[in-house]
Amino acid sequence: MINKLRELPALLILDVQKGFDDPYWGQRNNPQAEENMARLLAEWRILQGHVIFSQHLSVQPGSPLHHKNKVGTEFKEIIQPREGEIIFPKSVNSAFIGTGLEMYLKEKKIKSVLITGLSTQHCVSTTTRMSENLGYQTFLVSDAIAAFEITDHKGVYHSAEVIHEHELAMLHNEFATIMTTDEVLSQLLSS
Repeated sequence: MINKLRELPALLILDVQKGFDDPYWGQRNNPQAEENMARLLAEWRILQGHVIFSQHLSVQPGSPLHHKNKVGTEFKEIIQPREGEIIFPKSVNSAFIGTGLEMYLKEKKIKSVLITGLSTQHCVSTTTRMSENLGYQTFLVSDAIAAFEITDHKGVYHSAEVIHEHELAMLHNEFATIMTTDEVLSQLLSS
């Protein structure tokens, strides 16, 4: 495999919050996503790479991620920011809109990002698309993200796994290089 990670990208961890455990979202896929995020986070900390978190603070009153829901907006125990690691609060799907993320990346001269987090069809997809559109080399870790089931505008049900795979297919090459956690870690350890 050609080494795709020419430099250590910033690790972007999107919205790994307790509110995503609420039944409101329905069934999800990829139950090991948080464990894979934690593996990447541990390695980035060892390598002293840039670690960036987003925290979704919804303005939608019924959302488990509503900004007044103190429990729902908390980070999950497995993914806790440390002192000095930056957190960008946001109220929309993209981590670039209404936050200082783009300015931070420019100030730090960061040219590439590795995206993980929740959920595939919402903030992960939107942030990935914007990252590439803004000119960043973008990597998306397929097993360190997770999707939720949905019923579409025609009343047709789509499983979480189908949603996940379709989103990855749409993002592949056009917006991001899709990799697994093991692929990322093996490239880091071999470089």
